[in-house]
Amino acid sequence: MKRNYITYLLVVFTMVIPITNTYGQTADSLSHYLQVAAQNNPGIKAGFLAYQASLQKVPQAGAYEDPQLEMGMFLKPMDIVGGRQVAEFKLMQMFPWFGTKKAAQTEAVHMAKMSYEKFRETRDNLYLDVYTQWYILCSLQQRLMNNRENKALLTQLEELAMRKFASPSGSSSSGYSIPSPAPAPRNNTSAVAGGGMSGMSSTGGTSSSTMPASQGMSSMSGGSSGMSASTPGMSDVLRIQLEIVETDNNIASLLSEIAAEKARFNTLLNRQVNSEVQIPESFVQTPFLFDGESIMAKIEKQNPMLGMITEEGLSYKAKGEMDRKMGYPMFGIGVQYMLNKKTDEAMLSMGDMNGKDMIMPMVSVSIPLYRNKYKAQQRESKLWWQASRERYDNTRNTLEAELYKTKHLLDDAARKVALYKKQEELAKTTYNLIVQEFVSGKSDLTNVIQVQRQLLDYQLKEAESIAGYNTMVASIEKLISFKKDTEQ
Repeated sequence: MKRNYITYLLVVFTMVIPITNTYGQTADSLSHYLQVAAQNNPGIKAGFLAYQASLQKVPQAGAYEDPQLEMGMFLKPMDIVGGRQVAEFKLMQMFPWFGTKKAAQTEAVHMAKMSYEKFRETRDNLYLDVYTQWYILCSLQQRLMNNRENKALLTQLEELAMRKFASPSGSSSSGYSIPSPAPAPRNNTSAVAGGGMSGMSSTGGTSSSTMPASQGMSSMSGGSSGMSASTPGMSDVLRIQLEIVETDNNIASLLSEIAAEKARFNTLLNRQVNSEVQIPESFVQTPFLFDGESIMAKIEKQNPMLGMITEEGLSYKAKGEMDRKMGYPMFGIGVQYMLNKKTDEAMLSMGDMNGKDMIMPMVSVSIPLYRNKYKAQQRESKLWWQASRERYDNTRNTLEAELYKTKHLLDDAARKVALYKKQEELAKTTYNLIVQEFVSGKSDLTNVIQVQRQLLDYQLKEAESIAGYNTMVASIEKLISFKKDTEQ
């Protein structure tokens, strides 16, 4: 009954822990998918079943040895004093030294807890995979939106260039203006750890927009003579069309990549690979305050790897106590029953004793005479326990190094977020000014294209940096086993 209650609490604990994180999302959000993964992922189910199996070791360790029953029957009854013995029965129950069973149960309990910590580690790894894959999808979604926005602008510029080319005077007073770009939506998830913060701009449709505006103008037009407001040329229209074709190709490639990443995401949730995944169009930077000492204290208390090593050491300690008690004698209590039949009273008169069955209580004691094996068992358990303590310190140091490495990536992502926000604001101001100059004939179309591409690129990089920052936050939460919210 008690184990069933513990199992119920474990299931509830597994399904609820990380779901209420700082994102405040509803169905078909990151929270929803984390819950689906916890319920459906076969790795999680296997880990939990392994934990349940290890719990069954506890009653086994606490059980007594089976009693031994010996039966023998004489093919020819044996004459004894008082009759003839026909058969003999012996029943014996052995008992270990006091406290041996309790030590064995303690060892089994710690081994079960070790299996549970392993299950928690599997669960936390799955959650981090879901976080990371989710933020990859959000990053790809931002790149797709970026390319579509860029294509929309290029289409508007193409129409304007065609009008200027068709106008004999090349006048800028055609009444057609280019709208200011809409601000790129901010993401509410995280990105690809490390390389994910810079990889998007290198593969998306805005890859050439990372160059400075001056380089872009010289490389695209070789000067402004072919695209000036006073002498517009068909070459400018063709250049815009080349950009549109490249953007179309990037959009098709991104759609294919998103489909592949959705399939991988669905495998984490143990769903059909073509199941729909709702990706948000915006996400925000996760609020997070890094406190190294506090986080390390939580890691020491909650990290499943450290918990697993701790429980392993305690199981070896309990085994050492059991080995010590196994070196003491074992006791046996039993009974012997002899089945007799009467003998010929003419030959021997025994009165009431003739043919009477006999019952004899029995006690046995094992003598642990060969002490070397018991001493070796105790030394073995002690050495394993010492090894577990050293392994604990080594694992703790590794986790601390990983924590501060993640902090570096977290700080780097935060700096990039601030940088790209500033660059985006400057690019917006530059874009508004250069559009006015183009309409008034003081700038050419190539400059407008280049500045717009730079603006979209900064918006994308800012979103990717926010995604990278959120992924680092999830990595730190994984180190403390996603328990932050349950403790608050």
